[in-house]
Amino acid sequence: MDSSVDVTPRRGRTLKQHDARTGLLLLTPTLVIVLAVVLVPLAWSVLIAFQRVRLIDVGRTGLFEKLTLDNFARVFGSDVLWESLRTTVAYTAGSTFLAILLGLVAALAVRRPFPGRSFVRAAMLIPYVAPVVAVTFVWRVLLNPEFGIVNSWGRELFGWDDPIAFLSQARGVVTLFGLDVPVPTALLTVIAFEGWRYFPFAFLFLLARLSALPGDLEEAATVDGATPTQRFRHIVLPQLMPVIAVLVVLRTIWTFNEFDDIFLLTGGAAGTEVVSVRVYELLTVQRNVGAAAAQSVLLAAVLVVLVGAYLWLLRRREGAKP
Repeated sequence: MDSSVDVTPRRGRTLKQHDARTGLLLLTPTLVIVLAVVLVPLAWSVLIAFQRVRLIDVGRTGLFEKLTLDNFARVFGSDVLWESLRTTVAYTAGSTFLAILLGLVAALAVRRPFPGRSFVRAAMLIPYVAPVVAVTFVWRVLLNPEFGIVNSWGRELFGWDDPIAFLSQARGVVTLFGLDVPVPTALLTVIAFEGWRYFPFAFLFLLARLSALPGDLEEAATVDGATPTQRFRHIVLPQLMPVIAVLVVLRTIWTFNEFDDIFLLTGGAAGTEVVSVRVYELLTVQRNVGAAAAQSVLLAAVLVVLVGAYLWLLRRREGAKP
């Protein structure tokens, strides 16, 4: 009796240990790949951020030699950094808001069945799935001040006196009620491009949530005399807010780290130099690998905070489910 009682827990522990070893063995290839592709380069970048390294000296620099805080002092003491950080925040906030707003409008527009709805839904995905090189080239042609169709229509329909250099003009002036209001032309243009390019992502999320909404509440509100605006504000929008909150965090993370769109449109000129473009210029133009790595570490720290906010929001959303 005693021996049988003692053997059962021992066998259970052995089986658990066997399962743990098997699981670890199966995960080993993935862990090795993550270690080699992600963690090792990341650790090396952090080490380079504490060294005075030029691009030509990368191959001859040791891992722990001449550690210094000069790179961070240079980065934090640079007015260009804070200007690019302000530009990045404005660019991220504006494009995130615009992408979600356009996605919400598009999702509401195709919510109800109508002839050709499947084609319209598929067409709305084109900005998101098209190659970024192709769409930026199209925008550059359309907005060209010499032969672009946007300026041509502006002169004919709106009476523009001079063509507008949307992608190379840092500041423009708009007259409102007799007052000249400065407008960051190039920055607003890249924000418009970013919102247009990524609104299909928000569109898919919001359309999926709208498709799952029960129609009983809206029907009851319609019977009670609620207007479409009231139904949207008090019934539809509250149920979309969890999805919108996740979209805000995700789009903020991705847009804050955006590089290719701005680089292909303006090259970071005309007041559109975001932090990622600044890192690229430090690396390729000034050949200062240490300063570029230091600014990359700063950017990564901000992204870690944003990812933490996303995980917290996701955990809170899962905890709120019944």
